[in-house]
Amino acid sequence: MKAGTRALGVAESYRGGRSTLAGAVVRASRIVDGFVFGSCTVGGTDATAAVLNLHARLDRADVNYLLVAGIAPAWYNVLDLHALHTATDMPVLSVSFEESTGLESALREEFAGDALDTRLDDYRAQPPRRRCSVNGETLFVRSVGIADDEASAVVGGFTPEGGRPEPLRIARLAARAADSWMAGGPGAGSGG
Repeated sequence: MKAGTRALGVAESYRGGRSTLAGAVVRASRIVDGFVFGSCTVGGTDATAAVLNLHARLDRADVNYLLVAGIAPAWYNVLDLHALHTATDMPVLSVSFEESTGLESALREEFAGDALDTRLDDYRAQPPRRRCSVNGETLFVRSVGIADDEASAVVGGFTPEGGRPEPLRIARLAARAADSWMAGGPGAGSGG
């Protein structure tokens, strides 16, 4: 992968009933090249629109891939990877970091009626997770708009060490810092 290849990584921080999203543009060479922040509704159905809003506000034609942390941020606010791919016209990869039997049983425990049906329909429409080994660690990847072997290469190319792709690692750190700042936590001062 060329050093200048860029990915937009989107991750969340959840605190006190609020979901803060951060987008980080990171080059394969590990250079951070931009940030954008937003939010989505906890327990809502607007995560896909929120990620599209981050992408639109960045307005970066030089980004090659969209990586999202997981498939359902903000308490089961299910992402539609196909819609993200169609709207951004770039490959979309959802990366998760833990073994799972899936979300269906958890969705059934937390929702009922139309709220459950909507989430189940959205969740079932997503591509299946595949195991991906990177630096001796196991990740799970769903991808749209890219072949499975190429998706694995992209994840590996953006993961110079450990098991978390750099765009997602940086986005998660940024989301947590923004969340802390908005909550008035450590680092929330003016910095003088």
